[in-house]
Amino acid sequence: MSAGIRFADPARDAAGILAVYAPYIRETAVTFETEVPAPDAFTARVAGICADFPYLVLEVDGELAGYAYAHRQAERAAYAWNAELSIYLAGKWRGRGLGAPLYRLLERLLTMQGYVNLYGVITASNAGSIRLHEKLGYRQTGLHEKTGWKFGQWHDVAWLHKRVREGEPGTILPLSALDPAQVEREIAAAQREIEEKLKM
Repeated sequence: MSAGIRFADPARDAAGILAVYAPYIRETAVTFETEVPAPDAFTARVAGICADFPYLVLEVDGELAGYAYAHRQAERAAYAWNAELSIYLAGKWRGRGLGAPLYRLLERLLTMQGYVNLYGVITASNAGSIRLHEKLGYRQTGLHEKTGWKFGQWHDVAWLHKRVREGEPGTILPLSALDPAQVEREIAAAQREIEEKLKM
């Protein structure tokens, strides 16, 4: 099996991304979104994120198998160096170890841009995601109890944090300002790691 990772193209990829995401909306409390977005609205959402943050799609043998992206963690200017990360894999590709390499790639790109604090905001019952974050060096820093209502019950939300830089923050670079050769090396390394996982 061959793996490919690239930056999302909203017009090309939004429908495939939404196909991965929709079952999480309809069937789980992993996301607190309760209605599947309309395709045009979702395309606009993806485009808005792509303007400032990495939005990665993973393909396996040409099939969109998952995606990972980041967005601003909070709006005030003092939070400008914080990013909240998300990852979703299609059902058939979950549990095969593909998420960690994709997530690490997202982290590296954000670090190259100049972000300092990375956050995972996770429904507390999503033990697999919490384990992934802890494996990657995140530490739970808070728990919002009974904060989201979905499927007739309250859900707790865990906040996990990872600091990737120290000292005074610098300028946040746009993706277009990153060294293309370094970006390509990071993507290639993640692809190789995922292909090794696919052989198992």
